[in-house]
Amino acid sequence: QVQLVESGGGLVQPGGSLRLSCAASGSIFSISAMGWYRQAPGKQRELVARITSGGSTNYADSVKGRFTISRDNAKRMVYLQMNSLKPEDTAVYYCNVERLDSIGYWGKGTLVTVSS
Repeated sequence: QVQLVESGGGLVQPGGSLRLSCAASGSIFSISAMGWYRQAPGKQRELVARITSGGSTNYADSVKGRFTISRDNAKRMVYLQMNSLKPEDTAVYYCNVERLDSIGYWGKGTLVTVSS
């Protein structure tokens, strides 16, 4: 019924850039926020960036100034522009959608590897 599909992951060198995209489809109504989370091997899943339908944003301290989240509410898409990538950014990145009633959905994830 509900599907979130991430794209844009891959292998990049330190200092490089990637742009992640997430498309939401299916029976998802009244979206209140969309965001990106990541999980590195042996680490807990953490919030990377989040944006509400009203445009408010928040970022993890580790990515602030380097990553930018944006969205298209009409198309139900969210993007993550990642610049100045570091090896510690290596992780599986997951798209998340929050409904107005706080029900959440997750994508399957896309792998970002930052390595020389």
